[in-house]
Amino acid sequence: MDRFRREDYEYELPPQLIAQEGMEPRDAARLLVLRRDGVLEHRQVRDVGEYLRPGDALVLNDTRVLRARLRGRRSSGGAVELLLLEQLGAGTWRILGRPARALHPGEELFFGEGRLTGRVLDRAPDGVRVVEFRWEGSFAALLEEVGELPLPPYIRRQPADPERYQTVYACRDGSAAAPTAGLHFTPELLARLSGAGVRLVFVTLHVGLDTFRPVRERDIREHAMHTEFCELSSEAAGVLNEARRAGGRIVAVGTTTVRTLETAAGSDGVIRGFQGRTGLFIYPGYRFRAVDALWTNFHLPGSTLLMLVSAFGGYARMRAAYLEAVRRGYRFYSFGDAMLIL
Repeated sequence: MDRFRREDYEYELPPQLIAQEGMEPRDAARLLVLRRDGVLEHRQVRDVGEYLRPGDALVLNDTRVLRARLRGRRSSGGAVELLLLEQLGAGTWRILGRPARALHPGEELFFGEGRLTGRVLDRAPDGVRVVEFRWEGSFAALLEEVGELPLPPYIRRQPADPERYQTVYACRDGSAAAPTAGLHFTPELLARLSGAGVRLVFVTLHVGLDTFRPVRERDIREHAMHTEFCELSSEAAGVLNEARRAGGRIVAVGTTTVRTLETAAGSDGVIRGFQGRTGLFIYPGYRFRAVDALWTNFHLPGSTLLMLVSAFGGYARMRAAYLEAVRRGYRFYSFGDAMLIL
């Protein structure tokens, strides 16, 4: 049966299951394993090594979250809040702003007691604006001082340790949100997996607007994805192709990694180096070319992320797994528990 209606991806979630902080240690989070035969197993993240084999490739997104939320004032006197989405050039960014309707071209904006100023250049669809910033010194250092982590609205407080909203391997600045499936891994767990013969491969996708943009169309096929920058090196592609030729599996950590891999894979299943933008929207009916197993979080109802995992795991199986996760009190969303779909 086709599953192209937005309402097919809705489900009831008790508010108390929305995780407000990450589990400590990270790999103590629960892990729901969904096997190909439909059997569900209830484990912990630290048990993942029992499901991976020597020669498998574990693929992780190494993007790092910017302190991309800015609070300040407008030249007209009102408060303003910006979310930096993507850098277009030196000092020029695509942003989401509040109040969006008040941000007209020519509006001046002030942050950090005037140490960072901006001017609205242009309006774009979906509430996006283009802002040109001015400052002295290092923009990155100033952003660390005056910016905040761009936590999703369902997380009500900033973590005591800002690094808790970064993966332990994050190294390439550029995201407006964390690739949250990777938040479960610790350096020790990754070292154990590598020591057991699992290859660790890194790709990059800088998370942008579509993390925040809901599907509004009743027929999900009419939803247009915004493009995001991603990169997979030729060296990484070679490792992945070699792993597959030797009988290993490509295990993608997170939906951003899936989209990067599938963008880089040809119709023949061969993965090639890629650097550019992807607007790939994956929903049931999609034929996967590069990914053999998926590590993911529990996603928001009606989101493109839930549609992607439903495409990979099978709609009925994912529906049953989510209902079971709710029944057993798994923790949902960014700081929540994990799922491994084999």
